[in-house]
Amino acid sequence: MYLADGRTPPPGAVAPAGRGTRPGRRGGAIPATVLALGTVSLVTDVSSEMVTAVLPLYLVSGLGLSPLGFGLLDGVYNGVGALVRLLGGRLADRGGGRHKAVAAAGYGLSALCKPLLLVAHGLPLIGAVLAADRTGKGLRTAPRDALISLSCEPAARGRAFGAHRAMDTAGALLGPVVAFLVLRVAAGGYDAVFTVSGCVAALGVLVLLLFVPAGPANSPTSTTGPHTPVRALLRRPAVRRLTGCAVLLGLTTVSDSFLYLALQRRLDLSESWFPLLPLGTSGVFLALALPMGVLADRFGRRRLFLCGHLALLAAYALLVTVSGTSPVLAGAVLALHGGFYAATDGVLAAATADAVPKEARGSGLAVVQTGQAAARFACSVAFGAAWTAWGDRTALGAAAAGLAVSALAGAVLLRRGSPPGKAR
Repeated sequence: MYLADGRTPPPGAVAPAGRGTRPGRRGGAIPATVLALGTVSLVTDVSSEMVTAVLPLYLVSGLGLSPLGFGLLDGVYNGVGALVRLLGGRLADRGGGRHKAVAAAGYGLSALCKPLLLVAHGLPLIGAVLAADRTGKGLRTAPRDALISLSCEPAARGRAFGAHRAMDTAGALLGPVVAFLVLRVAAGGYDAVFTVSGCVAALGVLVLLLFVPAGPANSPTSTTGPHTPVRALLRRPAVRRLTGCAVLLGLTTVSDSFLYLALQRRLDLSESWFPLLPLGTSGVFLALALPMGVLADRFGRRRLFLCGHLALLAAYALLVTVSGTSPVLAGAVLALHGGFYAATDGVLAAATADAVPKEARGSGLAVVQTGQAAARFACSVAFGAAWTAWGDRTALGAAAAGLAVSALAGAVLLRRGSPPGKAR
């Protein structure tokens, strides 16, 4: 890595072949921008997952929220960013060099929110803090992914996003471990977790400012090309179909927190062990992110995205049909959950980058991500209400049935947009 100097590459320069690219076999080079952003995501995810790992129990057991109340807050935590992702993408596309600046603003806002959890104890205040935190995530996601896509050759986008998601997931793997250790040794309990999380988040912002170059976003296309409005992007058939597919599947993608709460009930785990459940998901995600990215480049990014949801469907089915406290159940559910993320998270971003021009890369990524995030927000609220009314097993059964229908509809939707004989 190197200190970012903000210099723009000369016209006609190709970012992946320039300075800072990690050498490797043909098609295997990982640009320095991807590695730097991966480090930022690793550090930031340690902070974020510390909070995510303890938040369900803190809200449900500590503050006594009902599943419906938690569903509303969880929807805020995961869905409010959808309202600002388009803004983040548009700001990043307007003028050269803004991808890094907008991403830094988003990371900084999220870092400021972690210490505020120390003083927010009521439902309205916690909801406001979580909304601000997710606003930061919404601002940074599209500009960050645009930087990744602009830093590599189109044929290697799956590999680049896979490498970034692997580093990101390493942080997600470490976050619950740190939270678990802090809860074990610190007298402050949850407050100690929130304090440490804020310090780690600040470190992530510092790494971004010092080590992430702004060069790949400063291409002549991004500085001189006209801004592409959202409605024009949605008129592009490939963007419209990807967005529709992401929305359909997002409407039946149950929040991670609900899945872990359901698994905890099946296993009858104590509260102190709950923060370790995300480790199973993160471990599998970390192991499979890069291989799945390589597979996406060869097998087809949209096709792999759909297949990944079949793994999630299998996890739902196990939670609905299998009873008892066998550790085999936990291992199978978490392995399928991690496989789902490895096959979908970075893969969808790579597929979207194929469908939009460079000058609208941030906005195009934001359009698809906004549709997906808004759908998952709706799913979180609906699932919380279903859990409250019917219980977790029946609610998961309904989600599984909906996901099966959505996957079939998504396959039909994406197939219609694929030329004959071309990998989908």
